[in-house]
Formats: sequence, structure tokens, C-alpha cells
Amino acid sequence: MPAMYKVRPLHGAGVLAEHLPSCMYPLPNLHRTAAPPQEEVDPSLQALECRQEEILKRLYELKSAVDGLSKMIQTPDADFDVTNIIQTDEFSPLTTNGADLDLMLGKDYGALKDVVINANPSLPPLSLLVIHSLLCERYKILSAVHTHSSVKSVPENLLKCFGEQTKKQPRHEYQLGFTLIWKDVPKPQMKFSIQTMCPIEGEGNIARFLFSLFGQKYNAVTSTLIDSWVDTAIFQLKEGSSKERGAVLRSMNAALGKSSWLVGNELTLADVVAWCALQQTGTANTAPANVQKWMKSCENLAPFSSVMKLLK
Repeated sequence: MPAMYKVRPLHGAGVLAEHLPSCMYPLPNLHRTAAPPQEEVDPSLQALECRQEEILKRLYELKSAVDGLSKMIQTPDADFDVTNIIQTDEFSPLTTNGADLDLMLGKDYGALKDVVINANPSLPPLSLLVIHSLLCERYKILSAVHTHSSVKSVPENLLKCFGEQTKKQPRHEYQLGFTLIWKDVPKPQMKFSIQTMCPIEGEGNIARFLFSLFGQKYNAVTSTLIDSWVDTAIFQLKEGSSKERGAVLRSMNAALGKSSWLVGNELTLADVVAWCALQQTGTANTAPANVQKWMKSCENLAPFSSVMKLLK
């Protein structure tokens, strides 16, 4: 076989440079980020921007200083005595005209508003009986006491805890129905609207509901103090240990050294619940001097004296 012709090798170092065409023009490298041309800034505009930033900085510092001063003035210290705030609250005596029950409880044409309470006769809710007497001084109330089949016997004084209504009027002439059922329940239960309302449980919660029917309005500080005393009376004074009761009595004695009542200068729910708790725990006779004086002030009121008869 004849020999084949030879071909120049193409892997030489100068191959590319040798065979590149010379008729094309070179292009710039697009991967490089070219810096935009710098524009000249007007010196007057630059000075104006610096002045604006300085003014905003000073305004921010002034705002921070004012906010700090306002917090120091408006926010009381933790040890600040709120008695002065309570004195400025507007109390409406319980003996004033009745509030609008239709506005508070809703208007139901042709039907009497009924409050139904289940309570255990072994531990009668004295505060509810006191509030019932107070409500009777304000509204026309149709009162009734019944005994549930779960209870074998009820003391005679509890069956007559509402007294006897001498004037029996047609049902539609009353403003509120108040029915107490002695029943074997662990804690008092109340229903106002049987169809739509979930039961309210606990003597303190029911007392809050009933006392709200007086239509009294308190500021936030007074309302908080009243709720605090109610919880303290129920959970520490009534259901707590002897050590807890002693601490509560000392707190009550200190509070009553500053005012005639536990919160402010008028009778509130805190006084009703605390007085009843003291009566049920049997610590009334060993209470400090200010508490003893306060208890006599409560007992001088007819609703408290009527409950005293149940305890004898």
C-alpha cells in the first residue's frame, strides 16, 4: 500500500493565533461592572441635606427626653398609696333610685326577669343574702325559697331567709324575681337566662353579678381593689389556712385605718363579702380593733343585721 500524505499537527502553540481571521473587530468584556460616571453634587444641596439630618436627630433626642419625663410623672411608684385616687372616685350611695334593669339585663316583654340560685344549705352563701336585702331596698323583688330533692332537710331559718312577703302582688308588677334553691351542690350556681346563659359558679362571681344591678360605676383602680378584696375574702379568709387568715386580717386592719370601708368612703361589694367570710370562719371576735369597728358599722345596716339572725 502506498504511503499516505502527511498532515501538519493542529496542537501547536501558535495554531489559534495563526489561523484567527483578521477581518472581525474586538468587543469589550461584558462581565466587568463598569462604574457609573460620577455626577457632581451641588454643594448647597449637600449642605441642606446635612442640616436636615441634624435637625431630625435633635428632634428624636427631644422626643425621647419628653417620653421619659412623662413616664416619671404619670406612672406611680409601686409603693404609691392609691387612697388619694380612690377618694376622687364618684360613688353613688346604694339608697339612691334604682338603675334601669331593662338596660342592664335586656328587655323581655311579658316576662319577669328571674335570678335562680342553687346553694348548699351546709354552707349558705351569706353575701348573696345580704345583697338580696340591699336589692329589696332598691327594686320590687319577688323572692322565693325552695328545697331540691337532693337535700334531705333544711333548717327552718334558711327556709325563711328571705322573710315573708306580706304584700302579694301580681307577678308582672315586680321588677325582678329572686329564687333560691337549697340543693346539694359543691359551690353556689346561678342562672339569669335559663335558655341562653351558662351558669355562673362561685359565691364571689355571683355576688359581682348581683351587685352590678345597683348600677354603680367605679374607676379602674377602685374596681381592681374591690375585685382583689373579694377574691382575698373568698380564697384566703374563708377557704385559706389560719396563717393566711391572719395575714388578711392584718391587711384589712391597715386598710380600715385609712378609711371607714375597705375601698373608699362608701359600702362596696368588698365589705359585704369580707364581712360574711369573717362570720362564717368564726374569726370575728378575734379580729383587730379597726376590723371590729368596721364590723359594727356593717351590722348597723339592716341587710347585715337580718343575716345575723340566721347565724344564731
